[in-house]
Order: sequence, then structure tokens, then C-alpha cells
Amino acid sequence: MIVVKSEKDIEKMRVGGKISAQVREDILKKAKPGVNTWELEEYARDKIKELGGEPGFMRVPGYDYATCINLNEGLVHGIPSKDIVVREGDLFTVDLGTFYEGFHTDCAWSIIIRNRHTAFREPQEKEGKEKKRFLEAGEEALAAATRQCVPGNFVGDISHAIQENIENAGYTVIRALVGHGVGEDLHEGPQIPCYGNSGKGSLLEEGLTVAIEVLYAVGGPAIETVKDGWTIKTKDNSLSGLFENTVAITKDGPEVLTPNPHL
Repeated sequence: MIVVKSEKDIEKMRVGGKISAQVREDILKKAKPGVNTWELEEYARDKIKELGGEPGFMRVPGYDYATCINLNEGLVHGIPSKDIVVREGDLFTVDLGTFYEGFHTDCAWSIIIRNRHTAFREPQEKEGKEKKRFLEAGEEALAAATRQCVPGNFVGDISHAIQENIENAGYTVIRALVGHGVGEDLHEGPQIPCYGNSGKGSLLEEGLTVAIEVLYAVGGPAIETVKDGWTIKTKDNSLSGLFENTVAITKDGPEVLTPNPHL
């Protein structure tokens, strides 16, 4: 079901979105070699509450965590654990959301893990440069997709922008997972695939709020769920990435409700 929001609704989502974005940024800064993902989970759930929100993902039936954290071939829904330790050079993804005054926001980002001595250096090794290029493609695809979020456009315009940017960079979009509308429910209509044709799909109306997800991989598009029943990874174990923001469609154009100015 597609739900158009009032300005009052969107104002609540602005507040919740700022909480989501701040905690996402904090987690990315804390994700250093030697840290286990449970430490990051504990920080996220405590910080969201401290800032006045509720961990949105913990409202999903059967999911007891504030974050989904994935490494390397892990794509989405990774369960944080004391046994999963972040290492130098890992491709790290955090996905989280906030429920604030009746409305959800949802966001995610991927980075390369660096220790404090190498964090601000350009990667010199071939593998490091390839990972950097891979992540730049995801960021650019999210930016291009966001620019399509204007009244009168269609979901297909968002999807096409993602597909065009990712495939032109030489990577593969994931076809079995989608972005989505977001609001009183974490997952609302419309579904927003990472591939599609411009001018097709649901009409983008003023007041619609969407979680745009750029889901992509170095290798093939096939995915699989691991034994924990939640974590989804690439079937061929190739690197995967996720970039996501909650965006409101307004008369003045797209408004990113989970802004990330310091990432």
C-alpha cells in the first residue's frame, strides 16, 4: 500500500531520520579492526534510545537487533555477534532504522575498514583500489537515484538510475531484493527495484517517502540465506555493497531525511 505523508508526518520523519543518520555515522567511525559487531549493536540500540527514538528494526517480528551488519560478501540482514570481528580491509556495511513518534526511517552505508594509522590514506594496493572504486559506484548510484525523486517521475526512473550507474561501472545489481516506501510501517509500497525502465511503475507524488536501496555486487546477482535464517549473501561469495537513504518527495524536489554530511 502506498501512503502519502502530510507535512506534519514528514517533520516527525526528519527528526527520526537525523537520529538514524547520526547513529549510522557513529557506527561507521567506531568500526575499526578488532571491534566485534556486537559492540556496535549495543552502541546503536543505546544511542538511538538516548536520542529519543526506538530501534526500528527491533519492531520486525523475530528480529531482536537494532542493526544489520554485514562484511564482504554479506549483503543484508546480518545479525551482530560477539564472534564476528571486524578486520583491516573488510568491506563493512551497517543498516539501521529509527522509529520516532509513529514513523520509521531507514538507512545504510558501506565502507572499507581501516585502522587509525591508515584511515586517511589512499589505498595503494590493487585490491584496496578496486574496493574503493566499487564503493564509489554505489554512492554515485544512490545520488543519481535520489535526483529522480521529484513529483511526476516514476519508480522506474529511480530504478533505472541505479541500474545504469552500477552496470556502467562494471558491477551487477541485485534483482531479488528491493527498496521500498517507508513511514508508519518500515516496509510500505511502492517496491523500488535496483533495475527498471524510466517512465514505468508507480507515480511519484508529493508527500511520498521512500527508502532507496542500492544493492549490488562485484560478481553475479544470485543471493542466498545462510544458516542463521537472516543473513543474505552473494551466492558466488563476491563482494557486495549497500547504500540507502530515506528520501521525501516534495514540491521542491528530493529531501534526504537521513542526511550524511560527514561520511
